Amino acid sequence: MTILLRGERGAVSTELAVLTPVLIGFMLFAVYAGRVAQMEGDVANAAHEASRAASMRNTPGDATGVATSVAAANIDTAQVRCAHLDVAVDTAAFRPGGQVAVTVTCHTSFADLSLLAVPGTRTFTATAVEVIDTHRGPGDGSVP
Repeated sequence: MTILLRGERGAVSTELAVLTPVLIGFMLFAVYAGRVAQMEGDVANAAHEASRAASMRNTPGDATGVATSVAAANIDTAQVRCAHLDVAVDTAAFRPGGQVAVTVTCHTSFADLSLLAVPGTRTFTATAVEVIDTHRGPGDGSVP
């Protein structure tokens, strides 16, 4: 027994026309979410590398300079587009057995973030703390 449904002609094209914008929107959201996660990781990595480099210096001033340059180099290498990059180095406990903390803040626009022409901005911030080794001696580029 064969039943012919004549009123269903073109239903697939209508469904496709309705669902296509939804699918495209979902794909663009997935790209945006992936880029956000990647940039959060890149900023966190820059903070970690900067705090590690700072913990190997002899003086707080040296540590601050190195941390700033290492963070900026990591952000550049990761090709993160920061409209404004801020690197804050906390050397209050800079002594053998103490610690150094580096906070990296990157302000970026949504257009750079998602590769779409979306207005607005987003700020990514990450802090990393590194312990200063107590068993390093003079001459190895570390805290005496």
